[in-house]
Amino acid sequence: MLTSFDSQMMARALQLAELGRYSTRPNPSVGCVLVSQQKIVAEGRTRPAGGDHAEVDALRQCTDNKGVHAYVTLEPCSHQGRTGPCSQALIEAGVAVVFVAMRDPNPDVSGTGIEQLRAAGISVVEMPLEAVARPINAGFFQRMETGRPRVRLKMASSLDGRTAMANGESQWITGPAARADVQRWRALSGAIVTGVGTVLQDDPALTVRESGYDIPQQPLRVIVDSKLRTPLHSKILQQQGVTLIAHCSEEPGTELARQGAQLLGLPANDGRVDLPALMSELARRQCNDILVECGAELTGSLLAAQWVDEILLYMAPALLGSAARPLAQLPFTAMAQKLELDIEDVRQVGADLRLQLRPRYQVTGATAS
Repeated sequence: MLTSFDSQMMARALQLAELGRYSTRPNPSVGCVLVSQQKIVAEGRTRPAGGDHAEVDALRQCTDNKGVHAYVTLEPCSHQGRTGPCSQALIEAGVAVVFVAMRDPNPDVSGTGIEQLRAAGISVVEMPLEAVARPINAGFFQRMETGRPRVRLKMASSLDGRTAMANGESQWITGPAARADVQRWRALSGAIVTGVGTVLQDDPALTVRESGYDIPQQPLRVIVDSKLRTPLHSKILQQQGVTLIAHCSEEPGTELARQGAQLLGLPANDGRVDLPALMSELARRQCNDILVECGAELTGSLLAAQWVDEILLYMAPALLGSAARPLAQLPFTAMAQKLELDIEDVRQVGADLRLQLRPRYQVTGATAS
């Protein structure tokens, strides 16, 4: 029988898991609490990739782990990666009981961690907490279960749904608080994707500029640029970290490569970069969460082809007028074509509103410019 104490200990483990959301990619962020005689004797959480997992991090802090109860937010891993299997570490430590918030969907684990513990005589209690534990590592779980990253589309507009004036002037629609909030979502992402149109128009750096996030390195920057039009002097090519240019051009892109860009040739679909191929490549590179910051054309392509899992819409209390540019190029002609969205969250960020929205469709595939 689960007790209120068990719930409190797992709640603490979940708090520890939250602390690692910025630093553990591509690994999931896990929390672990070790308890002896109803007292916490050690706490651990996943360290940056290549470092200790949560269970080992906690076990190292306790001199005598025999008979302790372990509360872990994710099934202990059972395979050898850059670190050893956590299931074996718990067995060797002599842990008596392991409480698990949810099973690991990673096919290299997927129940085998629990099986190994039970085979060694350790009692395993599976707590019904997947609904609470899953959001901490939603992108990782989606990549494990579907083979594709979780795609979050960030947009900023006026109240009348406009993103820039007709001449392209767009800075700044939203205020400093909203722009600072975007840094958090960038820090949570394994890659930030934009289109070459945005690079040409706005010349963004696409980096995490706030210093308060414990990120191991800058997210991968990705430019969708079918014809290799990215200017050599672009800010995005001058930043620390990797800039990947996804293209379908027959040109070699030698000068861009000399500027430090990585060139990724992908199949073309009607002369445009094939987005399913790009997403497969980002999944292969172990990107769990993708943040897309782009213009109306790529936005419309992603939405129309049902590739967006979540929308972040920052809305400023202003009107830009009917001649200003729209959020997305979606040439709908009938009400039946409308894309319906579920509202997940609405809150004020500085002077602006932030809406978190979920499209009502099943993810398929897309192409983009």
